[in-house]
Amino acid sequence: MMKEELLESVAYLKNKGFDNPEIGIVLGTGLGKLVDSIEDPIDAHYNHIPFFPLATVEFHTGKLVYGTISGKKVVVMQGRFHLYEGYDFLDITYPIRVMHMLGITKLFISNAAGAVNLDFKKGDMMLIEDHINLQGGSPLAFKGVSEFGERFADMSEPYDVDMRKKLIDIAKENDISLKQGVYASVVGPQLETRAEYRMIKLIGADAVGMSTVPEVIVANHLSLPIVAVSVLTDECDPDNLKPVDINEIISIAEKTEPKMVKLFKELIKQL
Repeated sequence: MMKEELLESVAYLKNKGFDNPEIGIVLGTGLGKLVDSIEDPIDAHYNHIPFFPLATVEFHTGKLVYGTISGKKVVVMQGRFHLYEGYDFLDITYPIRVMHMLGITKLFISNAAGAVNLDFKKGDMMLIEDHINLQGGSPLAFKGVSEFGERFADMSEPYDVDMRKKLIDIAKENDISLKQGVYASVVGPQLETRAEYRMIKLIGADAVGMSTVPEVIVANHLSLPIVAVSVLTDECDPDNLKPVDINEIISIAEKTEPKMVKLFKELIKQL
């Protein structure tokens, strides 16, 4: 059934002028400004795209934007979906499948996350090298998954090595600090307890968030190379834990965003 729905979503977008994008981009919390760099943008609001989920988080806009950045055709998700909104794994990753069917050959992902590695600070960016799925499920655990790709998707190197190297070089050239580390994905929407932060650090994560991993699993299933960057918006020190201010998280993401936009635009240029 999902294949027919995907075909209908894709037909709607092609009809609107979404013509063979090369790069798909998912923008995280407080990271929507990349769309300002898009030349000749065409918008498609999620509530108009057949079978598309709707963004319910107040700081997620909820539209796909198609156009050109650095000479390449892109399709950008301004606003993503999360388990904590009541969606399931298929809903969350539906847009990745749509972008793939539109023709993307690379996927960029951004998110806002908490720094569990105490060497990392608020406002730092972290290139994701690997991840830990703590969301209790998989977007590939459904009947008929093998119609879309190998059921037992390999995850030995989920984030593309070549694009990661390029981003590290771009960061150095532009004097932008870019940490590297492991991202753990939890369900949310509640933030972690002191004990949970200790556990997350103990199992090898450097940052924790509530998104990205399902999207990455599906992209790997579709053999789509991925690069992902976390903007670290709070420091998760269990011994000095303060109540989190969501407005502060958004504000830090927005302040760091120009650096992330610079990294993504330069990487697009080099691909």
